[in-house]
Amino acid sequence: MSASPLLNVSNLSKYFGGVKAVNAFSFKLMEGELLGFIGPNGSGKTTVVNLITGFVKPSGGEVTYRGQNITGWAPYKIVRLGIARTFQMVRPFYQLPAFKNMIIPLYSPRVKGMAGGKYGDRDAIALDLLEEVGFERDSFVAYKIASVLPQGYLKRLELAKGIALQPDLLILDELFSGLSLAEVASIVPIIEKLRYGGMTIIMIEHRLKELFRIADRVIVLNFGEKIADGLSKEVMESDEVKKAYLGSEED
Repeated sequence: MSASPLLNVSNLSKYFGGVKAVNAFSFKLMEGELLGFIGPNGSGKTTVVNLITGFVKPSGGEVTYRGQNITGWAPYKIVRLGIARTFQMVRPFYQLPAFKNMIIPLYSPRVKGMAGGKYGDRDAIALDLLEEVGFERDSFVAYKIASVLPQGYLKRLELAKGIALQPDLLILDELFSGLSLAEVASIVPIIEKLRYGGMTIIMIEHRLKELFRIADRVIVLNFGEKIADGLSKEVMESDEVKKAYLGSEED
C-alpha cells in the first residue's frame, strides 16, 4: 500500500451565485480506507462528491487522484481512472430488466481494458454481480423490469452498477436511504467484503449507527465546510458537531 494518498482534495470550493455550497474543503484519502461523510441536510456532502466525480465544475481548489490532477475532468474520464459512484436518487433504465441495466458498466472502456479487450458472457457476469449484492439466483427478480422493483432491490442494483466498473475508489451516496433495518443489515457485509478485497470507499450517510460500525474515519460537513475529521466517537463528541446537529441554546 502506497504511503501517498489515493485521493487528495485541496481547498475545493463551489459557489452557486452568492451561495457557498462548498468552501475551501480539504481532505486526504488513503488506499484501502473506508471514509464516511456526514452532516445535516444541505451541508454540501453530495456537492463534494459531484465535484470529485466531475458532475459539477469547481469554483476553486484541486482534486488529485494517484498524483494526477483531475480537477474539472468529465465524469467518463474519471471513471476510466478507477473512480465510480452511486447516486442518492437511483437512476435505472426502468423499462429494462434488472440484469440488462448492467449493460453500460459492463461495456465500459474501463472494464474492456481490464479484461484485455474481451468481455465474455455479459449476461452471466451481470447475474453474478446481482447475486453478489443480494439478488437471489434462483428467483426471477433479476429478470423483472426495474420499474416494478422495490426500493431495496433498486439500491442493490445501483451498488452492482458501481461494482461492475471494477473501481479502485467507490463512492456511495446514501446507499442506506429508504431501506429497512433488515435491508441495511444485509448490505453492510457486502460493503465490508468489498473493503477487505482492497477497494477504497467513501460513504455519504445519515444512518450513523450503521456507518460508524464500518468506517475507519468520519468527516463532518456543515454549510459546505469541514468541521470535524477523525474517529466516529471523537467527532460526535465535538461541540461544533453537536451544535450542527442539535442547534445551540441560543437558537
